[in-house]
Amino acid sequence: MPTIDLRVHPSSALLPRERQLAWAIAQFATGKPPILPQVAETVGFRVADALAVALAAIDRAPVRAARQMALAHPRLRGAKVFGFDVGVHAEWAGFANGVAVRELDWNDTFLAADFAHPSDCIAPLLATAQQCERSGADLVRAIAVAYEVHVALVKAIDLHSHKIDHVAHLAAAVTAGLGALLNLPTATVYNALNQAIHLSFATRQSRKGDISSWKAYAPAWAGKTAIEATDRAMRGEGGPNPIYEGEDSVIAWMLAGPRAEYRVTLPDSGQPPLGMLETYPKAHSAEYQAQAMIDLAFDLRQRVDVAAIANIVIFTSDHTHRVIGSGANDPQKYDPKASRETLDHSLPYIFAVALEDGDWDHVASYTPERAGRLETHRLWSAITTEEDPHWTQRYHAADPRERAFGGRVEVTLQDGSVVEAEKAVADAHTNGAAPWNAAGYRTKLQRLAAAHLNADAIAALWQASQELSSIDAGGLAALNPLLTALASEPRTTGISDWTSL
Repeated sequence: MPTIDLRVHPSSALLPRERQLAWAIAQFATGKPPILPQVAETVGFRVADALAVALAAIDRAPVRAARQMALAHPRLRGAKVFGFDVGVHAEWAGFANGVAVRELDWNDTFLAADFAHPSDCIAPLLATAQQCERSGADLVRAIAVAYEVHVALVKAIDLHSHKIDHVAHLAAAVTAGLGALLNLPTATVYNALNQAIHLSFATRQSRKGDISSWKAYAPAWAGKTAIEATDRAMRGEGGPNPIYEGEDSVIAWMLAGPRAEYRVTLPDSGQPPLGMLETYPKAHSAEYQAQAMIDLAFDLRQRVDVAAIANIVIFTSDHTHRVIGSGANDPQKYDPKASRETLDHSLPYIFAVALEDGDWDHVASYTPERAGRLETHRLWSAITTEEDPHWTQRYHAADPRERAFGGRVEVTLQDGSVVEAEKAVADAHTNGAAPWNAAGYRTKLQRLAAAHLNADAIAALWQASQELSSIDAGGLAALNPLLTALASEPRTTGISDWTSL
């Protein structure tokens, strides 16, 4: 597998595009890599998973606002917004559906040097495939390519340490997927990548402090940016380059600086994309680094009296400690009045509620009433995290069999005794106690779609996702369930609605 050595080059060097990372990504995306049956099957699972979490979030205010923004941009024979049989421009359908997929923080994840939710690529790629009348097989290849690029970038380039939001890698991945989907020339995808990457570097404040609904919007915005960049590139427009290696570009000024070096590995010509197989689903609606801890809390309930706990220390990786643990130094992570978006990034809160309830629900576990319980706040306030070099090493392990995102817990009881427990990965993880297969994904879809669809409609949605490779051009509308109840939802108003005010 070829490795691209990345460093900053002065403008005077006139770095040829063939030596640039954006060109390597474009070459891979346009090389029609073969898709193995296991990868195609996993694409179907993740499409079903994305639909499940989108349906679970369909009534939430941020999703409703994004949907109504999209519906204000109708297009004959356009893409479909989840729930509606109305065509809109693909960039807007991808945006609205992307917010729905991301809203509950329940879609899949990949963690390495940086963070990723690779299935954030599905909504913009599906929308573009619908508008451009691509086949299901085209969409499968596009999703697999996008995952491959995303995983490669996340393994190689740490954004978080420089306080850059992880959607910068997503924009590149979606753009690569669009190139594969539409069978574009390599030069066109290269220009689209330069534009999309340039526009997608933003700070991580969206996931810090008092976290707002923009946490769900940011990935959808990156997907919309990728579609628009590709549209411009298809019309002959170029982009700022070299986007990674330029002396005034992202490595030099937004990442590790002019002397930094990175190494990105992509499949060689003719090699299949396998990166998707290293990613993992979420059983619980919470930040991925809390998944193993939720499962561990369920186990601990069998060993300790929750009312007798004096304090808890969670020893975990550097990322977990600093992103969702007490090492983030965010007082909001201990605030009973914090937003849902903040609570699902608070490991102390999540561990406390999972310990008390022995269950995790995407609605009930986050209500103000649940967060406001006095006994919960007492326990929650007594939970801290500490970085442990062992768990940091496992978090960053190159071998997927060693890579772990859990930790060790020390529970001190009021009598001074200590109970210890640890869990390396979530139960649903490939290496976990109960790794997910088709049954896990199907159960999740059935559970989350049941409030909106009958059993036959859910079965049809599952079947369409599992037979994606055989769907003809124009048949992808089967992945957009019609929800008639949404037609009478409360309206939001904005610039696009101004003439109707």
